[in-house]
Amino acid sequence: MTSETATLLEQTVTRLFGDLVTDSILAAAEDGVWPEQLWLALEKNGLTQPLISEENGGVGATWRDSYVIIRAAGYFSAPVPLTETIAAGYLLSQSGIDVPEGPFSLASPPDNGLSLTKNDQGTWRLDGEVLRVPWGRHVRFVIFSYENMIVSAPVAGCSINRGSNVAGEPRDNLTFSNQAVEAATGAFSSARIGALIRAAQMAGAAERALEEAVGYANERVQFGRAIGKFQAIQQNLAVMASETAAAGCAADMAFQAADYGEAEFEIAAAKIRCGEASDIVTATAHQVLGAIGFTREHHLNFATRRLWSWRAEFGSASSWALKLGQATIDRGGKNLWSDLTARNSNIKE
Repeated sequence: MTSETATLLEQTVTRLFGDLVTDSILAAAEDGVWPEQLWLALEKNGLTQPLISEENGGVGATWRDSYVIIRAAGYFSAPVPLTETIAAGYLLSQSGIDVPEGPFSLASPPDNGLSLTKNDQGTWRLDGEVLRVPWGRHVRFVIFSYENMIVSAPVAGCSINRGSNVAGEPRDNLTFSNQAVEAATGAFSSARIGALIRAAQMAGAAERALEEAVGYANERVQFGRAIGKFQAIQQNLAVMASETAAAGCAADMAFQAADYGEAEFEIAAAKIRCGEASDIVTATAHQVLGAIGFTREHHLNFATRRLWSWRAEFGSASSWALKLGQATIDRGGKNLWSDLTARNSNIKE
């Protein structure tokens, strides 16, 4: 059952994205133009920090309520770090670190020799490089896990080596040199939270790709009738629809589970399922549309290029499958069914 909060959030974010995320805005963002009007509208409507309590300036929504925002960001290919800001704000608040204003980024835990130390004055200092930071050049802070800590590092003053993913979204390498940062013990991993938000974004993007493919199949006429009337096309679209539905269900279940704890099992399953679905959805959509789907004149490529990018971020389907398989082995086969049913009972309505 959808809560009243989720309904209001969905109506607001759908209206804003529908008005402000156009193909021209998306193309401009890929050329490096920051969509200031869009970001200010999201902040004004309280969509950037839904998981922060109302007393601290947020909405006080649950993870399941916030699912509609993050999925919509994927559906509309929103060219701003909205999902990263939501997740980063949650990690900061859970760790007792103040949540400042402005856009944030969320990065995977670095594994390349980063150094976090505390000096004699009690200030945490950061040295080293954080790789492929989403929207690094546009954000005020990057948040990530380091060992058992949550680190909030200001981007101002660091060295930025610009890059991008295949969707044209910024993925920058940030190099810090004796940078003063905030750090606190954190119970949640930025990799796990990152996988959670990417799963929801992928579910939204898959839904958009499906709609584009169905719409085109019903309009494109060949041999005197719409190609959507041909059995082969109908079968492909049916498979595409089932994969999209499975991805959405897996992501939704993970968000429900996140309200009850770390939800590593459900998040792993969602990232795996959404990654597998993205392969089929993107291939089928481009088969239906042909060459037109790869051009900027058609919206499909904005969705599919994000699916190709997001499936590898914060852990690929194969890497999460290995973690999930190892956890199952460690628990033992006799516990598998009880583990599955116990998790399911924890997230019922």
